[in-house]
Amino acid sequence: MTVRRRRAKEKQERHDEILDAAELAFFDKGYEQTSMDDIARTAQLSRALLYVYFKDKAAIMRGVMLRAAQSLQHRFETAMAAGETGVAQIEGIGHAYHAFSVDQANYFDVLTSMATFPGPEDRDAQLVALDHCRECVNDLMVKALQNGIQDGSLSETYIQSPLQTAFYLQGALHGVIMQTRGAKSSQSDYPEAGDLIKYTIAMLTNSIEP
Repeated sequence: MTVRRRRAKEKQERHDEILDAAELAFFDKGYEQTSMDDIARTAQLSRALLYVYFKDKAAIMRGVMLRAAQSLQHRFETAMAAGETGVAQIEGIGHAYHAFSVDQANYFDVLTSMATFPGPEDRDAQLVALDHCRECVNDLMVKALQNGIQDGSLSETYIQSPLQTAFYLQGALHGVIMQTRGAKSSQSDYPEAGDLIKYTIAMLTNSIEP
């Protein structure tokens, strides 16, 4: 390994160590309650070294957001590869999104908060990477819908715009997932969360089938 490659590897490892430490602190104390000193102590690094890698705490959080988005993208890609038809791919993506909200609940929360999280004044490489990842996630859903129209497993009549349909499906499922995670009244009966999600995915899928 050349000196340049070794230095690049070490830099990436230090970058990842900071994000690992930030996740521990953010997910334990909350973003607002976590300071750069907290992250530095968790990472066993100097506070000054953190600023070599990240401009501020918000930049570190955007690094965590990118990790979360990449994890979701990987789950969608796996669901796409497993589905033999467009409708199977859409169903798989729906179940993958629910599994993501359960298996990586902290990442799910991070992505949920991304819409209202302040961005940097100038677009940087980190923000470009985040936007690219979000576009890839949307493109996967659009591609699955297009596949379904082409193979006949989904209705072209009901999917006049694959892009709008992708946003509708994700928004509807996300809303139900959030509903299952909210506070429950002791005066009312509620469906079991897993059953409600399965029902929602089935109903959404049925609404765009031939």
